[in-house]
Amino acid sequence: MSVSGTSANGSSTRSGAGAGPDHELLLVRRGPRSGAHVITAVHSTVLGPALGGCRLWRYENLDAAIADALRLAGAMTLKASAAGLALGGGKSVIFAPPALALDGQARDGLLADFAESLELLDGMYITAEDVGTTPHDMAALSRYSSHVTGAPTRDGGSGDPGEYTAAGVYAALRACARHRFSSPDMDGRSVAVVGVGRVGEPLARRLAAAGASLVLADLDESKHALARELGARWLSPQEALRAGVDVVCPCALGGSIDEQLCGELRAKVICGSANNQLADDRLADALADRGVLYAPDFIVNAGGLISVAAEVEGRDRAGVITAIAEIEDVLAGVIARSQRSGVTPLGAALALARERIERARALTGADGGERMPGWSTAPSRASAAARSR
Repeated sequence: MSVSGTSANGSSTRSGAGAGPDHELLLVRRGPRSGAHVITAVHSTVLGPALGGCRLWRYENLDAAIADALRLAGAMTLKASAAGLALGGGKSVIFAPPALALDGQARDGLLADFAESLELLDGMYITAEDVGTTPHDMAALSRYSSHVTGAPTRDGGSGDPGEYTAAGVYAALRACARHRFSSPDMDGRSVAVVGVGRVGEPLARRLAAAGASLVLADLDESKHALARELGARWLSPQEALRAGVDVVCPCALGGSIDEQLCGELRAKVICGSANNQLADDRLADALADRGVLYAPDFIVNAGGLISVAAEVEGRDRAGVITAIAEIEDVLAGVIARSQRSGVTPLGAALALARERIERARALTGADGGERMPGWSTAPSRASAAARSR
């Protein structure tokens, strides 16, 4: 087991509270049951306990898994801060060896190993589902640890956050459409949704209901059925990213907008749920120079975090729906700020998130770990319900 208070740095422009290796903690353990490495990165607890999902993925090597955890943890700090939540940023990665099964008893062992890491951190970090994990996994984890959110609703949790994330993306799309096309109405707009999984599918359904003309894309060919159902055109992901549409919504894994694609985009707006959509944050300037509005990912995809944060903060479902709808106003404010200050929307969003963190740091006089009012490591309602079964 290793515990460190510093980390390697991913993209310095995305390091939440400031540039440089500023993560508070990195925990890497080899699970005694599974043999898999379990990695937890805590970027910041200045605003409150770190909350972020657990990603189960077969990375190329351990270094890649650690780098992903560190990068995603920093993004969670920004997301929580910009959303006005009393939470910090963290992320976990379970690095599964190629030969290890991911179901049955093997999966139970992976989750039990991960739960031990949660308990070691004693509330500094709270987990939720992410790529490769599910609300059912969160229910299983909550048998071992109280620091879990996002169990199924029947267990008292908030369930799959995908629908809430999609609602937030739709709210952000309205802000983008108002700015670029002079109306928030999506009726008649052409939109390419790239990745139609747990977020992309409900987003596509919302857009279809609103009258948008859709292009859908996914590596999973079975999703072609959704395109037929919604009357959408089906393209490969690479074709969809380059399609002649008003808006592209990247809703799969990050890094899809690289330098080559930046020069080939035909859409006027990029607004999707994927984390870290830009292969390099400096591409935000190149997109702006071409007249493309890039809506910062950590503003756009905050709906899922707002949903699971409700278990920690005690917010009811009505409050969650209201907060997610407000993403439209938050993004509109970011766009207006970018115009006033002469920076990209990404630069304006980073400034917004960092200012809130700096105000909290000034209040506490600490770099993290000092508990703000409302900080609590008590079990979430979902965890308590699951543990009482």
